[in-house]
Amino acid sequence: MAGDGRGKGCSGGVASATLGRLADEARARQGLTIGEALDEMGKAGFGFVMLLLSLPAMIPIPGPFGLVFGSALAIVALQFAFGVRSLWLPAFLKNRRISARAFELLKQHAAPMVGRIEHLVRLGRMRALTGSRLPYVIALPVFALAVAVALPIPFGNLAPVTAICVMAVGLAERDGLVVLLGLLLTLIALSIAAALLHGAASIAAAL
Repeated sequence: MAGDGRGKGCSGGVASATLGRLADEARARQGLTIGEALDEMGKAGFGFVMLLLSLPAMIPIPGPFGLVFGSALAIVALQFAFGVRSLWLPAFLKNRRISARAFELLKQHAAPMVGRIEHLVRLGRMRALTGSRLPYVIALPVFALAVAVALPIPFGNLAPVTAICVMAVGLAERDGLVVLLGLLLTLIALSIAAALLHGAASIAAAL
């Protein structure tokens, strides 16, 4: 699972194509559990798992999607950090069923963002940052971002999810420069999340 697919640096890259296939599979099976979706995405590598578990926090569907998927990504990221190859999720997350409509919305709302990132991609740049061990190196930053996604911070999802998506597409498309950009965005995203959390705590304390 450490390796990801290869893209060509265009809006029709491997990340967009994989998300499209996942939506098609969900439609054919009338929805998928998180565990089933992970099985589909996990075959392609950590980058795709990151996309799957971060993007739902941004789609306009009622429900605690940030909490559910952020928690799942945090658990998966920790397993990657310790070199665990067979991913495990607690049953209440693994068996949570997501409708085909939700996957279609995920595709619709994620495609523009992922496509914009794919426009930046150039295959083979900074190869040292796309090696087979990279997922284990970036797992802890991804864990921190996933925690930020899971927390109920007002407007707190956008920056962490963006940083995760940039790193994920960089991994999927084998572009180390895009991965590095994602790591830089991670610092910004975590700073924003910390500031928003502090602000929300201050408001709550004043009430």
